[in-house]
Amino acid sequence: MTSSTFTKYQSAIKSYAGDPCATDLLMAKDGTVSVYYAPFEWVNPQARVVLVGITPGRTQAANALGEAKRAMLDGAADSEVLRRAKATGAFSGAMRPNLVSLLDAVGLQKWLGLASCGELFGSASALLQTASVLQFPVFVNGENYNGTPEPTKHPLLRDMVLEHFGKTCAQVQDAAFVPLGPVPSKVLAWLSTQGAVDQGRVLEGLPHPSGANAERIKYFLGQKRRSELSVKTDPNKLDAARAALTEAVERLG
Repeated sequence: MTSSTFTKYQSAIKSYAGDPCATDLLMAKDGTVSVYYAPFEWVNPQARVVLVGITPGRTQAANALGEAKRAMLDGAADSEVLRRAKATGAFSGAMRPNLVSLLDAVGLQKWLGLASCGELFGSASALLQTASVLQFPVFVNGENYNGTPEPTKHPLLRDMVLEHFGKTCAQVQDAAFVPLGPVPSKVLAWLSTQGAVDQGRVLEGLPHPSGANAERIKYFLGQKRRSELSVKTDPNKLDAARAALTEAVERLG
């Protein structure tokens, strides 16, 4: 699989010097919203699980661009460059171990026949598609995009959802979709009204694996007692989400 967008930015990748917001990577800008290129186009049509985030952050973009540059220097074919970049950049950094623990907690590894969902990022990568509702890194006022403005209500972002993520969904229709946080959940629900996603295959309610969400993650995993929670964390909501997700995964089986 190759990408005309990747072809357009090959020279920028070859000269990449560590800044994922370099001028030659800028794709589009609308007021305070800026979109930069990073090689996240690779799609695995055999995937059984699609992990859906909001958009690649600065760390993920930098990791993907760095790996793409190394792959190009190795002389890899375009499709292999994209595969390596996606595998390295997707949900990398501190998010990955949190994500693995959360997925294992609801039994997804059992449905997949794995010892742990950590294998999805290694020996069982053939079962995984990682994705973002906004495929390329988005920044607002130079900071990682956090869901505002809403993707489906902002013209530039809505076009990105349909043009890029919508096409990814069409290639993995038989997979289970795991949205990470309320924004991907809302976008998947909206795409289901557009006929791009089967809402029955969306597993909602997993806490976002970001380190900034540490307290909710610890409670979801049973590592923190209800009595120790701050007022910012709603244990009833997390208990209900964990139970619903566990049941939904069992129904997949």
